[in-house]
Amino acid sequence: MEQTKERTIQEWNETRRAGEHEAETAATRVPLRILVIAPSHDILGGQSVHASQLVKEFSKEPSLRVGFLPINPRAPGFLRHLQRVKYVRTIVTSVIYLIKLLRNIPRYDVIHVSSAAHTGFMVATMPPVFIGKLFGKRVVLNYHAGQAEEHLRDWRRTAIPTIRRADATVVSSGWLVDVFARHGLKAHAIFNHVELDNFHFRERIPLRPAFLSNRNFAPIYNVPCMLRAFALIQKRFADASLVVAGDGAQRAELEQLARDLKLRNIRFTGLVAPEKMPELCESADIYLNASNVDNMPLSILEAFAAGLLVVTTNAGGIPYVVTHEKTGLLVEMNDHEAMAAAAIRLLEDEELAAGLARSARAECVKYKWEVVRGRWLDFYREVAGKGESSG
Repeated sequence: MEQTKERTIQEWNETRRAGEHEAETAATRVPLRILVIAPSHDILGGQSVHASQLVKEFSKEPSLRVGFLPINPRAPGFLRHLQRVKYVRTIVTSVIYLIKLLRNIPRYDVIHVSSAAHTGFMVATMPPVFIGKLFGKRVVLNYHAGQAEEHLRDWRRTAIPTIRRADATVVSSGWLVDVFARHGLKAHAIFNHVELDNFHFRERIPLRPAFLSNRNFAPIYNVPCMLRAFALIQKRFADASLVVAGDGAQRAELEQLARDLKLRNIRFTGLVAPEKMPELCESADIYLNASNVDNMPLSILEAFAAGLLVVTTNAGGIPYVVTHEKTGLLVEMNDHEAMAAAAIRLLEDEELAAGLARSARAECVKYKWEVVRGRWLDFYREVAGKGESSG
């Protein structure tokens, strides 16, 4: 009888273990459903590019099922005309956005919210965070803004409670981790990734005075400073050329400034789609960036990947990406003379330029998808696992 009891217990344990194994196997077969909420390419910029890259790569993962919901949805039918009317556009878009959030969030396990700062945070980030928690979903806040310090300081009554409401916060740089920590907030750093295969690396020998800028025309990116620097460069190198990619409210002002400075060989391209950037990088030798507010500019990483030399201000998180005299040259903000001098230094020191380009390309390894992928998958498993354990 004792043997029968032991055999029964053994059979029960084997059955239980088999059931647990089957449950674990089934769990691995059920994809984790992730909804990425971010700007579409109708708002071309770092957030939209990063979100589209994530959706594309996550869609290849058998363990994930990924959806995308734009913060700037296009209205259907006749309502599309209303989105062309100032002020009315904001109301119509916000209503459609809320309806789509309420319809889509219940269908997913993890809500991945791409976040900017200030008004964009209020309008686009807060609704999905609170609606996600209302439906009992795990919410990941993916914060990108270079204005983080000012945002968390000046909007602390809305920003900090919302960030704490999310289950986890991901940022793209160590700099933002430090900024969040100063405000008592925890953030995980997962770098932006660069699709290196899209960019052909070549050494610029000899280095030509062929310059590229690729930032939106907003005051925080200080494109006028870059133009003034180029004016000084062109006095030293008469054949210097400059391609200015981007668009925004300052376009007419910047074009007028170029005329006032009597710049030659300059071309304003307007917005450039992400898939066209490798071609644009191939045509230049030096990348100029004069921003006053920044986090982790994808344009700098793309320049690294293509072999462009980088001269940039030391705004925000840029020194976490560019190491002075190792992977690029850093100058102080609002100093067009220093930017021009740095660019001229590269043109006159071929050995320095070649060394910077090679080191910058090597730096790109940590931004490859093969490296970043594992961090995202582990992070999502951890976030989803916490949700399961909390019941």
